[in-house]
Amino acid sequence: MEADALAVPGAGNSGRPTGAPLGNEPVGDLGLAGDHAAVWSYDFEGETLSWLPGLENLLGGGTLTEAEIESKLADLVAPLTSGTRTSPPWREFELEQSFRNPAGEIRWVRLRARTIGDDNGSSGLLGIATDVTDVRENRQALEDLTDRYRLLVELSPDAVCVHEAGVVTYVNRAAVTALGASSTAELIGRPIMDFVADESLPALLDRIASLHRQGASTDPADTVMLRLDGTKYLVQSISVRTTWEGRPAFQVIMRDISAQKAAEATLRYQAALISHVSDAIIATSRTGVVTSWNPAAENVYGWTAGEAIGGMVSDLVGAALDPETVLRRGGVMQTTHRHRNGSTLAIRVSAAEMNDGFVLVCADETARRRAEQHYSTVVASLDEGVIVIGPGGLIESANPAACRIIGVDHDDLIGVPCVTLELYDDQGRLPPARMPPVVTRRTGVTLAGLVLRLRRPDGADVWISLTSRLLTPEDPSALAVVASFTDITERRAIGERLAHEATHDPLTELANRTLVLDSLAEALSGAGRAELTTLLFIDLDKFKVINDSLGHSVGDKVLRIAGERLRRGIGENDLVGRLGGDEFVVVTAEITEPHEIKALAEHLREALTEPITVNGRQLHIDASIGIVTAANDDTRTAEDLLRDADVAMYQAKTLGRARYEFFDVELRERMQRRLRMEQDLRDALQNEELWAAYQPVVDIDSGEMVAVEALLRWKHPAHGSVSPAEFIPLAEESDLINLIGKYVLRTTTREIARRREQLGIDLNLKVNLSARQLDDPHLVAGVQDALKTTGLPPHALTLEVTESALMRDQAAAAEVLTSLRDLGVSLAIDDFGTGYSSLAQLQRLPLDTLKIDRTFVTGIAESRDAAAIVKSIIAMAHAVDLIVVAEGVEDEEQLAVLRELRCDQAQGFHLGRPAPPDELFGAVE
Repeated sequence: MEADALAVPGAGNSGRPTGAPLGNEPVGDLGLAGDHAAVWSYDFEGETLSWLPGLENLLGGGTLTEAEIESKLADLVAPLTSGTRTSPPWREFELEQSFRNPAGEIRWVRLRARTIGDDNGSSGLLGIATDVTDVRENRQALEDLTDRYRLLVELSPDAVCVHEAGVVTYVNRAAVTALGASSTAELIGRPIMDFVADESLPALLDRIASLHRQGASTDPADTVMLRLDGTKYLVQSISVRTTWEGRPAFQVIMRDISAQKAAEATLRYQAALISHVSDAIIATSRTGVVTSWNPAAENVYGWTAGEAIGGMVSDLVGAALDPETVLRRGGVMQTTHRHRNGSTLAIRVSAAEMNDGFVLVCADETARRRAEQHYSTVVASLDEGVIVIGPGGLIESANPAACRIIGVDHDDLIGVPCVTLELYDDQGRLPPARMPPVVTRRTGVTLAGLVLRLRRPDGADVWISLTSRLLTPEDPSALAVVASFTDITERRAIGERLAHEATHDPLTELANRTLVLDSLAEALSGAGRAELTTLLFIDLDKFKVINDSLGHSVGDKVLRIAGERLRRGIGENDLVGRLGGDEFVVVTAEITEPHEIKALAEHLREALTEPITVNGRQLHIDASIGIVTAANDDTRTAEDLLRDADVAMYQAKTLGRARYEFFDVELRERMQRRLRMEQDLRDALQNEELWAAYQPVVDIDSGEMVAVEALLRWKHPAHGSVSPAEFIPLAEESDLINLIGKYVLRTTTREIARRREQLGIDLNLKVNLSARQLDDPHLVAGVQDALKTTGLPPHALTLEVTESALMRDQAAAAEVLTSLRDLGVSLAIDDFGTGYSSLAQLQRLPLDTLKIDRTFVTGIAESRDAAAIVKSIIAMAHAVDLIVVAEGVEDEEQLAVLRELRCDQAQGFHLGRPAPPDELFGAVE
């Protein structure tokens, strides 16, 4: 069709116009024609297409025929021609279609059309075709670029968010993850400030405020962000001013730098560590040239870093140092290096390979190895055994003392399980689980000072004090244990001996007082207390005579024999002990019946009364036994029972010896009275309750009073007059007799000296001395002082000593009596006839007077035998020039017989009772 005209719709497709010419205005409304645009039309009724020139260029050039042009155009406008028939006039439509031109290229054409017609309806289409291939490609490129940018942002590892007016409008996936959210919905719409820590908020606001133009961005800055759970993390953020859907907004790019900062801190730490560690760290090239030399290397080897870097490592450490050799040996090697000054260094070298060389760590162990050498030397020289037991329970090391104590060579001990050592406690051999090293390894607890018995391989037993502790307490998981032990065999033997000596009598090896009381206390306590506990207190009769007359060595043998007999006479579970002197005790809980206790006491007495042969002499002893029993509900203590048994024994002696007596409460009361009286007697001296009565001694031929015997009396403030038979034995058994004797001697010599002077009479004073007084080393001096102080002439004083006291130790008595005789006083033997003495014995003593005991005088008038005995005594006494005095004269008949028997003097109630001096002599001024 010609290009200069276009028929109105309805014209044929020959290209010639069939209708009114088409003006420019309708076409101009659709677009301008040109190289890339062409006008076309379509007649609905005739279904014909028409076009103006230029369409062929748009569709592919001048090579296309008219039929080809029409065919292509029909294909392109088909969607419009088929879908717009019913549209009213002047409606506009637009469509973009692609086609392939003759050159094989894909081209795009935009078809814009408008329906034309009149009031009766649309008659066709008038359109313009525009080549939009370039526009389309540019737009696609832009869309592709936009898609790529969106994908890049969405998949970026950095968190990206957009906020508009302070509210989050977009977040990428990385932001969702970084802020701890599960979806974008949790973040979109929230204030951006919700996710910024308070400390970073002011700086962030300042940075955003500085962005005044589109595309402006802030410098990277560190910002502390907040996750949804409130935790903080560090980011490096950049804010960019942009637009969002045409409105001003800010895009924020956030990179999490927590790991980076941690890595930087680690690098700084590693750098500081290398600079400050005590080990030398040296980096070398593969040829051994030093490339790095830390401060510790300077200290270890004496070379500065400036001197060392660039030098050969072997020259600097003073020895061949090949890193590859170290690596072949496992990476660690012990070697010897030298300091710059030539001193030797013990070094542990560790090597690691780098890309361009090696790193060497040289640990200076000189001091440690020197300390280890010193330690080894010290441990080897210890007398204390030391063994180290590894985690597997095997002995890894042992010093010489340990081998010596255990009795095993060193090589035979190493590698041996520690549980094979034979250790025993009080319950027997220790099982493996209770071995101290095993317990320490299991619990980590130090066991100190355990006393155990170790059996050596040769069968000998050694007592050890063992301590078991972890080798490295600061690392309990190491499980190595060090056991140290000392041989205390000798010390224990000494201790046992001392303990035995502390609880046993050295003479008899029997239990001493301490052990007796402890054993008795144990028997009286506890749930297993026996039904009846019996204590026998045994005192040997006649032992003192043997000891004094035959000597202590003989006495000791007698005591040992007596102790052995008592030991053999008791049961296996009974206890026999010696309290001291000749006092023994037996404790038994095996018998409960009174007749059994009596039988035991008799059995022990019979064993003791068997003759004892010592040094060829047969000796005889007996025993007085006090017995006390305690039922299982008895509240008395061990001391109480021992005291009560002593009381019962004393009662047995009082009743004649060689017997046994059971303790009872009445006996205790008597003893308590005795103890109270003894204390009162001590007070009596100070309170002047003691006084002397005088009994006349009469010359039988003339009937004149030639002497008086001083007899001590006690007027107790509560009990009145106390019999001398009660308080004199108390004084003799205590230390009071010497004090009382001194008091009596001074009082009576002063009294008689005054009476002699005032009355002008030649009167003799007789004063009794006890056996205890003869043992007083101050007796002679006391007598001499009394005579000198009171003025009584020595010849006017007669000191009387009982026959038993003189026979106790004749030699000692003779020495004392001789010293008294040298003072000029007279000496008399009192109670003669009761001590089994002979004239031969009396002749060896410096005596002047013999006093016949009252037991012989009592029946002298009725019995010729009694008279004959008294006659013999008088005759014997006169034969050795002794004055004879008869005691206990009660009537005239006795006095007459004594006169007939030529007795010299007499005293008794018939001749005068003891009386105060004023009553006897009369009161004098």
